[in-house]
Amino acid sequence: MGEITNVTEYQAIAKQKLPKMVYDYYASGAEDEWTLAENRNAFSRILFRPRILIDVSRIDMTTTILGFKISMPIMIAPTAMQKMAHPEGEYATARAASAAGTIMTLSSWATSSVEEVASTGPGIRFFQLYVYRDRNVVAQLVRRAERAGFKAIALTVDTPRLGRREADIKNRFTLPPFLTLKNFEGLDLGKMDKADDSGLASYVAGQIDRTLSWKDVKWLQTITSMPILVKGVLTAEDARIAVQSGAAGIIVSNHGARQLDYVPATIMALEEVVKAAQGRVPVFLDGGVRRGTDVFKALALGASGIFIGRPVVFSLAAEGEAGVRKVLQMLREEFELTMALSGCRSLSEITRNHIVTDWDVPRLLPPARL
Repeated sequence: MGEITNVTEYQAIAKQKLPKMVYDYYASGAEDEWTLAENRNAFSRILFRPRILIDVSRIDMTTTILGFKISMPIMIAPTAMQKMAHPEGEYATARAASAAGTIMTLSSWATSSVEEVASTGPGIRFFQLYVYRDRNVVAQLVRRAERAGFKAIALTVDTPRLGRREADIKNRFTLPPFLTLKNFEGLDLGKMDKADDSGLASYVAGQIDRTLSWKDVKWLQTITSMPILVKGVLTAEDARIAVQSGAAGIIVSNHGARQLDYVPATIMALEEVVKAAQGRVPVFLDGGVRRGTDVFKALALGASGIFIGRPVVFSLAAEGEAGVRKVLQMLREEFELTMALSGCRSLSEITRNHIVTDWDVPRLLPPARL
């Protein structure tokens, strides 16, 4: 294998290195995996309208997310059970994010606890929350995250039940015996039973609250002062309700195409959600981002930033912390180059006019001369 030159190349290395059950868990999507492919393909239907002869000798990619200054609008999405990918797991990811000056989101289902991740050193970290049937468990977990210095909650709202991931069913997926869901270890919820299908699907069916509704978003605000990002919004209707319910931000996400198949790619749903939010809260995107060009396209459509998921676990599997650092570095450099070649010196200069999409009304051309 030659030198790695882009983010996508890590997937093949991860496939070689990881046990089949683990690779399939990270890589697969729901059912036909139509949305899984579409999350990527949709980006290729957005083209650039670069502006030329602009002094791009200095490019500023910094931004502020919920009041926190970060080096670039590229952040780390929550992905579960990272110690399946590499022995250092979430510790390595946390250190890589901190070194890159960006935000890591820790999964509820991490194989390292909120306290352990906090112990890696300084860094801005968000906590992804699944709401368990036992609300005391939820309240306790939120308190622990807050005490450990986490700055926001990313509330996953697209998983009342786990999506049908057929590779996990075939492989009878379960958490390897030497690992636990560390945040739940002391609560006897840290282990997954072997099941006739996906062990994770059975765990979710038993533990995650299907009654979760907008009133619970309000309830969360009564138990924590951390801002709440609603993760898993794909429509204008839900974007409006999220704002009304006091959400501090919205993450346009289809759960990496792992929940409901045949939902649109997130980049296709983004503009609708941004328009509905009317600038009242920031809107973020995850799903299918593999290139700096993808980051630029999301920002041009109104996103305040993006999150990457699978590239983190694949690079972690391949090269540990160094791999995750490299992914963040490559995306940063590609994004900076895209900005320069598009004539944008800061994020505020990236506009809707820098891209053209299939659904744009054709621009008025000068009248044809007969």
